[in-house]
Amino acid sequence: MSRRLWIIVLCGGAIMALSLGFRHSLGLFLSPVSADLGIGRGSFALGMGLMNLVWGAASPFAGAIADRYGAGRVAALGGICYSAGLLAMTLSGQGDQLLLGGALIGIGLSGAGFSVVLGTVGRAAPPERRSTALGIASMCGSIGQFAALPYTHLMIDGIGWYAAIVVLAGTALLIVPLSLGLAGAPPDTQASADQTLRQAFDEAWGDRSFWLLNAGFFVCGFHLAFVAVHLPAYLADFGFEPWLAVAGLTTVGVFNILGSYGCGVLGERYSKKKLLSLLYLARAFIFLAFLVVPISETSVIVFSAAIGLLWLGTVPLTSGLVAHIFGTTYMSMLFGMVFLGHQFGGFLGAWLAGYIYDWVGSYDFIWWLSVGLGVASALLHWPITERPVPRLITLPAAQ
Repeated sequence: MSRRLWIIVLCGGAIMALSLGFRHSLGLFLSPVSADLGIGRGSFALGMGLMNLVWGAASPFAGAIADRYGAGRVAALGGICYSAGLLAMTLSGQGDQLLLGGALIGIGLSGAGFSVVLGTVGRAAPPERRSTALGIASMCGSIGQFAALPYTHLMIDGIGWYAAIVVLAGTALLIVPLSLGLAGAPPDTQASADQTLRQAFDEAWGDRSFWLLNAGFFVCGFHLAFVAVHLPAYLADFGFEPWLAVAGLTTVGVFNILGSYGCGVLGERYSKKKLLSLLYLARAFIFLAFLVVPISETSVIVFSAAIGLLWLGTVPLTSGLVAHIFGTTYMSMLFGMVFLGHQFGGFLGAWLAGYIYDWVGSYDFIWWLSVGLGVASALLHWPITERPVPRLITLPAAQ
């Protein structure tokens, strides 16, 4: 890879390491925040669900702006909103501050998250190296998940949840200088002359494969948000000490590093849609095994390692499919649209689990639902048409 591409990949990966890492660790605040504020788990879960929903809803717009004007400023503004959202969670209130914080963090993630960063990487990388470049950037985000969890846990234990959030807010501002690595106008100016943003939107909107990707990615968001937000509380209900939840989510982050890079490499050699089908089927089996095997410290770590291998491996494969089918000119916007489906799933995974827990006092229904959704997503990816749209075949310049 060229020096410029390495700068984009590493700076973009570092941005995702911060934004996704801290987002991954927010579940550690569920129990202490709910207890101190005297609110149910549903209130905190609703804030996290709103974060996912706003993240998804804003991603196509952030992606469209990045496609047109470049990703640097979009990522910098995202970092500022992210920090402001974390600070908002420290305000006094009866749960409303959690909704405000979740909304601001969601806006921040739309600018400093998957769609903008991976769209920039996808455009900068040559087709034969694109899947690997996307895998490396996603791997960097996984490293952030690995590092953020013990970092956050130690701060909560040492200085309390309130001060810990303030420190996270300050650390998130590192996204602003890192965004300089993504600065500059998008390179696909010649290709953009062959298609407007509206035409790209209409082309994707009318394509069956685009909607299958949306529906399948919905399941990914549901799985990730449920586990990240509720696993600590789920384990606490069984009487396990908080360290086990931290160890489990950290294990997810460690194995996610391998899984993200590995899926990116495999995506260059094998069918991306078939890899995605197998990935979701494997997730369903892992959730099922976790349900039927008696829970213990060992089973939690094994589950975390297994699900970690498949955690963000969907991202380089899904974004790679978007680039392969529709081209890279408007990749940030189009992947942002697919990511919206992911975040609808994330909203339901975070909020519905908390709502049902407050209602029946158990997470069992959500675990079984996760099994069924994994199988459904495997079936949805199989009929995707994995070839470029006719426009890209007849207009080589657009590639």
